[in-house]
Amino acid sequence: MKKYLLNKIHFSLTVFLLALLPAFSAAAATAMPSFSLESAADGKNISSEQFKGQVVLVTFFATWCPPCLQEIPSLINLQDEYGKSGFSVVAISVDQDGTKPVKKVIEKTGINYPVLMADTQITRDFGGIVGIPTSFLINRDGKIVKSYPGYVAHTVFVEDIKQIIQ
Repeated sequence: MKKYLLNKIHFSLTVFLLALLPAFSAAAATAMPSFSLESAADGKNISSEQFKGQVVLVTFFATWCPPCLQEIPSLINLQDEYGKSGFSVVAISVDQDGTKPVKKVIEKTGINYPVLMADTQITRDFGGIVGIPTSFLINRDGKIVKSYPGYVAHTVFVEDIKQIIQ
């Protein structure tokens, strides 16, 4: 009886999750939100318009987040490898303590891509960031084609970028 109930619950949950897939696929085709945010490195504003026509990986992170810090070498590598092909990594820090800790991480790790300071609007515009790291892959048309909640292996990013960078 217990096994029957567990199987029934498992089946119901699977059907429910499969029913949600079309909704998530449709959401993935939404436009990247417009933004103009302060650069942690030099204080200048960087706008989403600067990335028009490029493949962009937007990643939300914090300096106190171990998985976020673990992703940085991969992001540096992606920028090095695909930057000349019209690809950019854009990191958005959700740190609450200003730019000082973010600048330290930039210098310590050798980050080679823009690191911007989040405001409350940008996190809402990207659908409400509930965990970090959270990343979004945007195609050349400015559409979000994939979202990544949590840490992502380098090989996953590479596969997905290769599919849309051509």
